[in-house]
Amino acid sequence: MRVGVVGAGSWGTTLANVLAGGGHTVTLWAREPEVVSGINAAHVNPLFLPESELHPALSATGELEAAVSGQELLVVATPSHAVRPVTTEVARVLRGPPPLLVSVTKGLEQDTLHTMAEVLHATLPGREVVVLSGPSFAQEVYRGQPTAVVAASRTPAAASDVQGVFTTGAFRVYTSQDVVGVELGGSLKNVIAIAAGILEGLGMGNNPLAALLTRGLAEMTRLGVALGADARTFAGLAGMGDLILTCTGSLSRNRTLGIELGQGKTLEQALAGKLTVAEGVFTARAAVELGRRTGVELPIAQEVERILFEGKTPARAARDLMEREPKAEHWR
Repeated sequence: MRVGVVGAGSWGTTLANVLAGGGHTVTLWAREPEVVSGINAAHVNPLFLPESELHPALSATGELEAAVSGQELLVVATPSHAVRPVTTEVARVLRGPPPLLVSVTKGLEQDTLHTMAEVLHATLPGREVVVLSGPSFAQEVYRGQPTAVVAASRTPAAASDVQGVFTTGAFRVYTSQDVVGVELGGSLKNVIAIAAGILEGLGMGNNPLAALLTRGLAEMTRLGVALGADARTFAGLAGMGDLILTCTGSLSRNRTLGIELGQGKTLEQALAGKLTVAEGVFTARAAVELGRRTGVELPIAQEVERILFEGKTPARAARDLMEREPKAEHWR
């Protein structure tokens, strides 16, 4: 298959490498000239996947039209805040038959609160969109660690097509028709992961972490169901699976950010000098607003937002969560 990958961060580069290794003709678009030259000249992404040799057939370009025109499949892997402007430009330069679109970005658009699939339907209308999500650190996928993810589309044939393209002996893809649930699971877990890091930064142990993961999953599910998702999705790879990985794994950017916040850094201090995006920062505010609009209470997300943007101390937020009015375990 002819594949274009838009976005050369660690995840976009890793997936491009997986596809090139599977025999597909892959062109990776990068905004940074040093990434383009590094991949084409030395088969390495010097900024986002350093010291990881890439497949020699993988090529990179800084020209968006060269990356997207004439492709059969287009993977969108930019950070969430860049998806709309970049794909608006894609729509302007795209030539040839409409490609199948695959969104691998986890997040919510800040102004509209749209999921990435909704953004793609708006900027590239009339095309099938498949969401690929699940517990998958880029470095482990690159090293061939067994990984399982889910491809979700309202059109089962499109999800099956993506399943066939991406599946390898170490990268197993399941299918789903619950696009809303898969996207919300992949987005909301980042907020809970910041909270998990905060607990670690505060020096807390396993009891609070177990409580956080369990109640965080319940919170994610409540909001997802209110927005039309299937509750069962949140017990799967895009929900529980990704939540466990992101809240406990040392490679998690959101957990790492939370640790620094728990240790007393401000958000600005914790983000200073980082090339990569902790999507949970953007998602926390969007999630709280979605909860307000749907009448769904999100106590963990609300406290994370207050820590991030209102200067609330992590210790005070943890106490306030524990001192909330007692409830039944299952509530709306």
